[in-house]
Amino acid sequence: MLKIFNIIITSIFLFSTAAAENIRIFEFTEKELSELEVRKVRGADNRTNYSVGSNENGNFLLAIADNAASGLGKEIKINLNKTPYINITWKIEKDLKGIKENTKKGHDYAARVFAIKKTGATPLSNRAINYIFSSNSEVGENWPSPYTKKSIDNVLASTKNNFNEWVTVKANVKEDFKRFHDLDVDELDGLAIMADTDNSKMKSISYFQNIYFSEN
Repeated sequence: MLKIFNIIITSIFLFSTAAAENIRIFEFTEKELSELEVRKVRGADNRTNYSVGSNENGNFLLAIADNAASGLGKEIKINLNKTPYINITWKIEKDLKGIKENTKKGHDYAARVFAIKKTGATPLSNRAINYIFSSNSEVGENWPSPYTKKSIDNVLASTKNNFNEWVTVKANVKEDFKRFHDLDVDELDGLAIMADTDNSKMKSISYFQNIYFSEN
């Protein structure tokens, strides 16, 4: 009896530990989509069209940006001391070849995920790491946004290597805030998804799936 009890307790402990390792950010359901904060980029003519779907791996978000720019934001506290790694599964079906992404005229991405840290009283004081699926740059490249040095563009995937196919990437957000902003961040304040083509006036099609934070 004691042996069975120990097995049950061990199983519960292992399940709880596994459950605590991953913090899923988005469910990508119709209900969630209606509740997410939509932010249109100032000066953009149109909003990005977001819809949800599913495949054999679960729910996903489809983003179609046709000379458009808007993002979906979610305020959520993430303990970066416990779960510092962001994990993103995404795909670009139609990219933005030929633009110069580190310039104002070409600062568009078919898929990007912002990690946001509040550092002041207004949104303008926030610091961000902009994790991007690039159409033109190499994985590992990074630069300050041409619009604000408080946001750093960091290339985690590129259509040069993975075009029209699902790819999963990972980054240590805590280390990135220290590396790019020289900030020791213990807690993240929010996450945002965006596909934008308002500067290039082009059209992109992308997908997001299974975005979560993990211990390693």
